[in-house]
Amino acid sequence: MQPIRIWYQSYVDYENGAGYWDALRAHLAAIVDPGTTVEVHGITPHDSYAHALVEHRCAREVICNAVRAEREGYDAFVIGHFQDAGLYEARSVVDIPVVALGEASMLHACTLSQRSGVVTINRRYIPWFHHQIGKYGLEKRVTGVHAMQFEPGEILKAYDSREGFERVVDLFAEQARPLVADGVEVLIPGGGIPMLLFSRIRRHVVDGAPVINGIPIVVKAAENAVKLRRLTGLEASRAGEFVKPPAEIVEEYMTHPKGL
Repeated sequence: MQPIRIWYQSYVDYENGAGYWDALRAHLAAIVDPGTTVEVHGITPHDSYAHALVEHRCAREVICNAVRAEREGYDAFVIGHFQDAGLYEARSVVDIPVVALGEASMLHACTLSQRSGVVTINRRYIPWFHHQIGKYGLEKRVTGVHAMQFEPGEILKAYDSREGFERVVDLFAEQARPLVADGVEVLIPGGGIPMLLFSRIRRHVVDGAPVINGIPIVVKAAENAVKLRRLTGLEASRAGEFVKPPAEIVEEYMTHPKGL
């Protein structure tokens, strides 16, 4: 098998999340197969306010970056952001595999339990997650969404402080326990930032329910998708949801200011 090259799309840039980026790069290097390289690319976020409008703006950059990744010879494109903004659109415009942190984490949780739940970092994300769960057809499998209360930039500070790390762990458990009491069997941190933070905890469990780290899950899904494509030619369906637009439409989107 030839080496695999993966574009990992963070929704944070190095300037705003140096501690997170450094930890992420080290984590990725430790989990990939021999011969796989993962290159992290960022987006300058609005780190002081979590909102669907910010997700929409980031989604446009993600779609354009997926096209760039394919043109630059990457074998797969990973959306390393749990909200998966831009996933379906990116998947519809490139032939390389596009896998995403939220979708991969939720689908993998289905192999571990009948019912899983999400604990996100901010209450304003809860409606987004419910829409996301519905889009993936997982309403009966991902049955609850709770939230801590951090803005994106605020939770990044936990990478630089033991006290901050322990506070996030405690607040996560506080929101997770009612989910477990209600029948949730696997807990999913609703974001790459808390997932990577919790990777410091070996066999992280809250009241018997494992807390999954979706970063290895999505990277391994990307590696597997590349291998299957090389072995069998398997790619995303073009029969409906992910039908490809004509090349000129893609070019217009890539070159038109603000994509309007």
